Amino acid sequence: MIAMTSTPSANLFKPLGESDPDVVGGYRLAAVLGAGGMGKVYLSYTPGGRPIAIKVIRPEFSEDPEFRLRFQREVQSAERVQGLYTAPVIDSDTEGAQPWLATAYVPGPSLSHAVAQHGALPLRSVLLLSVGVAEALHVIHGAGIVHRDLKPANVLLASDGPRVIDFGIARAAETTALTGTGVSVGTPAFMAPEQAAAGTVGPATDVFALGQIAAFAAIGSPAYGEGSSHAVLYRIVHEDPDLSRVPAELLPLVSRCLTRDPDARPSLTEIIELCHEISPEPLRQGEDWLPRSVAGSITERLRLPEPARTPPPQPTVAPTPTQFAPQHPPTQYSPQPPAPGTVNPYAPTGFSHAAPTRSAPGAPGPVPPPPHGHPTRPTSAPGYQTPPPGYHTPPPVVHAPYVPPQQPRPKRTGLIVAASVVGAIVVLAVVGSLLPDGSSGDDESKSSGTSTSRSPESGDSSGEASGGGQKRADPKPVSYKGIDLTDGYELMLADSPPRPVESEDAAYGNADVYFSDVDFLDEATIGTANGKFVLLNNTQKGSLETCRTETRFTQKISLDQLSRGSEICVLSDAGHIAVATYQGKSGENDPGQYVTLDLEIWRNAEDPTES
Repeated sequence: MIAMTSTPSANLFKPLGESDPDVVGGYRLAAVLGAGGMGKVYLSYTPGGRPIAIKVIRPEFSEDPEFRLRFQREVQSAERVQGLYTAPVIDSDTEGAQPWLATAYVPGPSLSHAVAQHGALPLRSVLLLSVGVAEALHVIHGAGIVHRDLKPANVLLASDGPRVIDFGIARAAETTALTGTGVSVGTPAFMAPEQAAAGTVGPATDVFALGQIAAFAAIGSPAYGEGSSHAVLYRIVHEDPDLSRVPAELLPLVSRCLTRDPDARPSLTEIIELCHEISPEPLRQGEDWLPRSVAGSITERLRLPEPARTPPPQPTVAPTPTQFAPQHPPTQYSPQPPAPGTVNPYAPTGFSHAAPTRSAPGAPGPVPPPPHGHPTRPTSAPGYQTPPPGYHTPPPVVHAPYVPPQQPRPKRTGLIVAASVVGAIVVLAVVGSLLPDGSSGDDESKSSGTSTSRSPESGDSSGEASGGGQKRADPKPVSYKGIDLTDGYELMLADSPPRPVESEDAAYGNADVYFSDVDFLDEATIGTANGKFVLLNNTQKGSLETCRTETRFTQKISLDQLSRGSEICVLSDAGHIAVATYQGKSGENDPGQYVTLDLEIWRNAEDPTES
């Protein structure tokens, strides 16, 4: 395998974007770790400074009641898993507006990332990887959980052994409405035959995936090859894997795990014993279990961003008049001073009140409004009292500026009646001029049996919109060939030509089309954040009419589902429609990661819709 340079650490921890929250469940977020099919992962810290990974579930899932119920059950089960080779769940919220769960942060690359960057692993590393994953599955199965989606992206390589993550979470999405719209449960290249053929899973399903992981780590590619998901699944169900490149020492382990009969696969205990028998030296986990190149990736992930400092809670005070009505100069606001013995409602609690006065020359001007509409909170002032522990200050009451009541305008009944009479006379005159000579409107209606019709030349045809407007003419398509869309880049259909531009987080922005390569938790995907995708069948021909009639919408398609020539309808919220033809992905020797697309675009084919 050809080793590739490791990803710079600057790409490991992406800064928060405009759409990212600052705080989730009381944890202040420090960076973005990645985005997967079910959610987005952030770096945060416990109050004591321990780094954690917080996964926030995508809104599409959180809006599904069935998903919420299953997610709650799976998180409860996952909290019971406390193994040496798993990333434990330490906190969660399954009932909030957007469910989330927090796990221990593992400073190590995923197996998929390590193999993609540095090539296949040596025999000792593969055996220690297999033993660690087997021990993790033993604990997971002991909690009554089947992983269902064990794949290289869900195995992290820490300095003291592997860590299995996302166990059981795939089951929460298994029966939601989203699974029928392009969101797949399980990765085709690592599914077991019974899972791919009938959807049945059990502990032996994870054993099959373990054999797949061992083969992948040893040869640097899936044992059943690559290609479209349908082709891979067919080979898994009906054919034997290609193990010609697997080291001879590993063949007994891999071949037994990849047996199509679930009952014939080895138990986890047998797998561990078999690994010890294969190893030419005693297996002991240690910090030297990985090659130095992969260990360097761990060092990069230890250079964490600084935790965002959370300021101590301050009392919330009511805004000053210049804050809630900044559009008025201070001189225009002149409330009456409070009567003796009363409380000024505009004075902050804990401060001596004073009537607003005009600023003297040379004195500081009015306080500018704080950002985002939040009133400023002073940290010290005369009379300020520190609230007792546990005290929660109620939100500020913002008083609207005084608006004097409007005097009712006198009614002008006479003018309205006169205007109505004149209007009626004009309408009657116009109608009379349109009637044929010597006949009335009633006679015309009776003779024809219908209301007055218009001639074809007038443009009143089936293609005319209601109200006499012409139907939108179909735009002419414009074609663009060989667009290379790099990982982390996006493009807009309105641009001519569509030119990929870099994006911090295209999946949560407004991209018409974006490409995301293998990341922290997920496989490579093409997606849209500003519309809908439809993956066309092999029997369908991509066209404007086809894209208009199809309703099998999704927003994200895995590259495992695509083969060269696959066509995708792109329907943007701006009203543009396109057919994107997939022409392949960059090779192993390419310095960058990208996909190549051909685009045929019908701009302004539909009215814009709100996203």
